[in-house]
Amino acid sequence: MNGIVLSVSRSIARVTEAALGPYQTAVVRIGFSATWLLFLLRELPHRNELYGPDGPWGHDLAEQMIADNGAFTALMWSDGRAWFETVYALAVLSSVLLLLGWRTRTMSVLFMVGVLSLQNRSVFMGDGGDNVVHLMSIYLVLTRCGQVWSLDARRARRVAAARARGERVVDRAGPVLWCALGFLLVAVTTAGLLDGDWFVPALLWMVWVSLGLWWLVGRSGEGAQPRILLDVITNIVHNGALLVIMAEACLIYATAGWYKIQGSRWQDGTAVYYPLHLDYFSPWPALSDALAANGTLVMLITYGTVAVQVAFPFTLFNRRVKNVLLAVMMTEHAVIAVTLGLPFFSLAMIAADAVFLPASFLRRLGGRAARVRGRLPGRWAALVPAGAAEGHGAGRTATVPGPRTRSRAPEGEVPSTAAGADAVDGKDPGPTHVGFRT
Repeated sequence: MNGIVLSVSRSIARVTEAALGPYQTAVVRIGFSATWLLFLLRELPHRNELYGPDGPWGHDLAEQMIADNGAFTALMWSDGRAWFETVYALAVLSSVLLLLGWRTRTMSVLFMVGVLSLQNRSVFMGDGGDNVVHLMSIYLVLTRCGQVWSLDARRARRVAAARARGERVVDRAGPVLWCALGFLLVAVTTAGLLDGDWFVPALLWMVWVSLGLWWLVGRSGEGAQPRILLDVITNIVHNGALLVIMAEACLIYATAGWYKIQGSRWQDGTAVYYPLHLDYFSPWPALSDALAANGTLVMLITYGTVAVQVAFPFTLFNRRVKNVLLAVMMTEHAVIAVTLGLPFFSLAMIAADAVFLPASFLRRLGGRAARVRGRLPGRWAALVPAGAAEGHGAGRTATVPGPRTRSRAPEGEVPSTAAGADAVDGKDPGPTHVGFRT
């Protein structure tokens, strides 16, 4: 009985004392922000036809649909071209900043607003990859995805080093950004522009209030109860969102696999043959013809796709089998990107798969990226976040804190403090003036 109680206690402590999977959430953040950014840049010449005033799905039609489904989109606040260009530019900017990990909490919210605004404006322009980006943009808001491989992580180390030298560090960008976004949020709420579905407005207000609350409690000393409580809540929310991301990826593959089993073309092993002969899915006709000409290869790919998708959720209980199947699925998506001309769908699925990558592999990948960064000229190296160079220890098991002590942060991991940047190795430097958690 005591063993069961101890096991439960350790499990609860593990979930509450640290934000798990720092490398996995970082690579998911980078993957989805890069996917959306590349899509926006590729469609830049066609943006007005896809989501703007020149599209076939006009503003009146979009208003009628949104009135029925209550979806959130900032593009409905005005039908002017200038407003559309502003929203599109902000979507691009937020994607870049989230990719770099600058003020990740705030940028994740703006990234979500950009994704929802454009996709909900013209719902018939998307595909399966857009649906994945749509969902993951919401989940990322709830994660602490800037612990490593981010400008926030680098800023945290610099702040800690400055305070160790006895210097006072004041963050002006955080409060200014918080006040500006708060003013905008109050304005659109007062104007009734957030009417409709309650979820997105509630999430926006919750994040804005929580950032301000973190700044207030961050001014208290080490071991303050409100600070510890907010730290625990943040970790629980992060770990819950990480679990949902993993469950979402499993659900996508499980449903896709089981629906394929019911199709006659998948049952007889010929399903892959047909899209290879569609002009819309044949960017390289010679390559498609070569693949389709080999009946045995077509059959193996067809049956193999179904087997991998159905089996993947069950392989999570065996790490080695899971890693092999994960490599197979990522390779499959890369092949789909080339042969069927679906690069953004494939990038979105690879980014979702990345949540299952082992931390040891990601640490090695970060080490290689750090070595490449070290070879760059000084000006170019400054543009690359330094989180990969110093984050090799993140993801190790932290010690269980006592009832009134703070846990020792894993080496290289950004400690869970009011600003996300005012402690090193679990030692708090005292009252903070750094600003807002990002």
